[in-house]
Amino acid sequence: MGKTSFKIATSSLLALMIGAMVSATPAASQSLTDRFKSLFGGKSDEPPPPIVDNKGPAPDINCPPVGIRAGASTFAVAAPGKEAVGNDVRYQATITKTARECIKNGGEITARIGIQGRVIVGPAGAPTSVEVPLRIAVVQGGVSEKVLATKAYRTNVEIGEQDSVPFSLVVDDLVYPEPQGADGDKYIFYIGFDPQALAPEPKPKAGKKKK
Repeated sequence: MGKTSFKIATSSLLALMIGAMVSATPAASQSLTDRFKSLFGGKSDEPPPPIVDNKGPAPDINCPPVGIRAGASTFAVAAPGKEAVGNDVRYQATITKTARECIKNGGEITARIGIQGRVIVGPAGAPTSVEVPLRIAVVQGGVSEKVLATKAYRTNVEIGEQDSVPFSLVVDDLVYPEPQGADGDKYIFYIGFDPQALAPEPKPKAGKKKK
């Protein structure tokens, strides 16, 4: 594929993705199970596994909205020693859709977050398999934002010989304290790509040897 053709194809695909995001406004009566099925291709007779609350039905919970962090909506990877621009881009990942669910357990809230996106192969060519790094955080907004909980995740995406492939991630291990009073109205789930999630964990420092 030539440079011009790639740019046109990529622009068209991104335009279609953005259009789908704008037009896909879920109805208020749509259940979370339906939203997850529509996002991730679940069949009507195969609902996603629920989060079990052994204490019975939870009361109504103000489940925060999901937002994408500014500057973290795309993840582009370049050829070795190059910057991720123009013909040096190997692949680029983009977030397209999200869903969330909140379950109360005692004085804590367990959040289930679903993320769907797409990986597009660039002019420099991508490997057959890539890792996509993501971060999810619960933030209390205001004059000074307060991060209540944050976790990094990695999901493997098989590209093969395709030019564009979807990916999805559903996590159910983000826990934070139940908000008090009207504080819950200020809460938001922030998601985004986090390249630091791919960095190897630092090795523990060796203890000093006794002389």
